[in-house]
Amino acid sequence: MAPSSLSTHLTLLTLLSASTFYFLYKSRRRLKPFKQLPLNSNPRKGKLFFITQRGTSKALAQRLLKVLSSNNIPFELVDPQNYEPEDLPKESLIIIIASTWEDGNPPHNSKFFVNWLAEISTDFRAGSLLLSDCKFAVFGVGSRVYGDTFNAVARDLGKRLRGLGATEMVPVGEGDVDGGALESFFEEWGQKVVTVLKGGLVMENHNDIVYESDVDSLESDDDGGGGGGGDIVDLEDIAGKGPSRKKSVNVVETNGKLDGKREMVTPVIRANLEKQGYKIIGSHSGVKICRWTKSQLRGRGGCYKHSFYGIESHRCMEATPSLACANKCVFCWRHHTNPVGKSWQWKMDDPLEIVNTAIDLHTKMIKQMKGVPGVTQEKLMEGLSPQHCALSLVGEPIMYPEINELVDELHRRRISTFLVTNAQFPEKIKSLKPITQLYVSVDAATKDSLKAIDRPLFGDFWERFLDSLKTLDEKHQRTVYRLTLVKGWNAEDVDAYFKLFSIGKPDFVEIKGVTYCGSSATSKLTMENVPWHSDVRDFSEALALKSEGEYKVACEHAHSCCVLLAKTEKFKVNGQWLYGSHSIMGCLWS
Repeated sequence: MAPSSLSTHLTLLTLLSASTFYFLYKSRRRLKPFKQLPLNSNPRKGKLFFITQRGTSKALAQRLLKVLSSNNIPFELVDPQNYEPEDLPKESLIIIIASTWEDGNPPHNSKFFVNWLAEISTDFRAGSLLLSDCKFAVFGVGSRVYGDTFNAVARDLGKRLRGLGATEMVPVGEGDVDGGALESFFEEWGQKVVTVLKGGLVMENHNDIVYESDVDSLESDDDGGGGGGGDIVDLEDIAGKGPSRKKSVNVVETNGKLDGKREMVTPVIRANLEKQGYKIIGSHSGVKICRWTKSQLRGRGGCYKHSFYGIESHRCMEATPSLACANKCVFCWRHHTNPVGKSWQWKMDDPLEIVNTAIDLHTKMIKQMKGVPGVTQEKLMEGLSPQHCALSLVGEPIMYPEINELVDELHRRRISTFLVTNAQFPEKIKSLKPITQLYVSVDAATKDSLKAIDRPLFGDFWERFLDSLKTLDEKHQRTVYRLTLVKGWNAEDVDAYFKLFSIGKPDFVEIKGVTYCGSSATSKLTMENVPWHSDVRDFSEALALKSEGEYKVACEHAHSCCVLLAKTEKFKVNGQWLYGSHSIMGCLWS
């Protein structure tokens, strides 16, 4: 071989070797910050835990399990109350869907599991490598309106597992059940989990995730090829289609009132309420025809308001200008399908538009009763002209910033108003203009029982409750305490209830047995918690007896399981309760 040819071959060999070394070096530099999840050599299936109180976390876990199974990723659905925490060191893959319950505590089904994890993570004998062979992901289900305790359980679980040496596959997901984007947020989080489990890369620092598609963009000289379409996982069905995630809410001043930019009624909330028969008005109001309205249109009986105050049920319109509430009561008729909040943070509709639309929708529902057996033309025509509005349909009507303007509009049309507030906004009660009758819900007589029954969002709920009663006494208008008796919860607190009478000094006290609305994940009430009418009457008579004649039983409506106490000095003359033109209802406009 000629010397020149040999020299050329050696030069080419040197260049090839240098190039190979260079590319190996570049490749090593590029992948150094990441580590590939090793294939699971542990024969045990991954564990998918659900920590739930109302069933939301369980439903999400079940749907995620289907997606994992469809991708040949073996997982087992586990209720933590049936699991031995001592077996955690044996696990290699853990996913936890965790709800946060009252005061940032875990639901009842998981207390032992969560407490064990908290204790072992602080036990020096366990060390920081107890779960070093385990990889995990946690998704929280909570409500942002609870402030600092929002998804506290999920956050704590993530912290404990990391402290025991487990590797976090994806950051803790924080779902908001009242933010309108829980499903879509869970979908995004779940897709990240599945991607990692199918071979995604986990960043060594801070357990951040870098997906394979992202690695191609780390260096500017890489190809931008998409590829990998077969690895994309469609998680649309994880928890049903939800609305798109909202950006942070901007709040601006409008006519001196706070006016949020997002709508209160999301597509999911709207669908749930419409399924229950509500007609949604604008972005935050609603109207619904009552069964007693239908009953009196057919010439049958009316509701308790007809028996107590002479209101004709077929001329009564049930509505609310705010579907949101600040409580999550155990006996909520709506099974918590309405939104919650501690302040007005939504887009605000015009009060005139709300009243006009409410009357229009109400009359359309009345017209649909035409031809129903028993409905006469006379009753139908009367029903088309509502004379009373019960602002107690759902939610907290007094939260609506322009409630005074709305009430004025109803009064201009000669429509009387009964408004019910849940005793969490004393300042709103104070600023409310006089209405026909103002109610305050007195769902419990002690701090502990009120917390258990109403499940309020406010930390100072008891102080707000008492201040609301005090403000009621200052209103100098017709006022009512509304008591809802729940057997086994608050139906034995006669003495404590009576002590509250002296605070608000109401004109009337309505005592009603709780209405059983069927089983649901939002409430553990059963028919055993529903008192008989005789129980409600006995309770009412015991309260009247405590008052030493100040209040007496004035009327009752057995079908509604409801009894009315009234002030004798004001509404009983010569041994007779006032009726007719001088009835308890009196002249609305005198």
